[in-house]
Amino acid sequence: MAYAINHIHLKSNDPKTSADWWVQAFGFTIASDTVRPVGDRFIAMDSPNGVRVNISEALPSAGPLAPGDAGVHEGLEHFGLDSEDIEADIERLTALGTEVLQGPTEIGSLRVCFLRGPDNVRIELIQRL
Repeated sequence: MAYAINHIHLKSNDPKTSADWWVQAFGFTIASDTVRPVGDRFIAMDSPNGVRVNISEALPSAGPLAPGDAGVHEGLEHFGLDSEDIEADIERLTALGTEVLQGPTEIGSLRVCFLRGPDNVRIELIQRL
C-alpha cells in the first residue's frame, strides 16, 4: 500500500492568530474554522500545493499548552518550504515577526535558512541555485 501525507497538525494557544500568520506568510487558505464537540478550536488550512495543515488549541480541561521548541530537537523538527528568492522572503517574514535562527547558508546547489515561526515552529526556506 502506498501512503500519502494526510495532514500536518500544529497546536497553538491562539489558533486563529497562528492560522492568519500562515495565510499571510505563505498563502495558505483556511478551509474551515470550527469548535469541535470536545471544546477546542480547530482550523484546517491548505498550503498552495495542497498539503492540509491543521491548527488546534488544547482541550479546555487541559489548560494552556507548554511552549514549543524551534531549536534542533528529536521528533518532528521543521517544515521545509521552497523559496524563489530567499533574501526577499527573509526580509518579508522578519517584518511579520519571524526570527532568523540560522543562515542563510549554501549547501551544494541549495541555499537554506531556518526561522522561528509562530508557536515556536521551526521553518526552513530552501532556494535552489
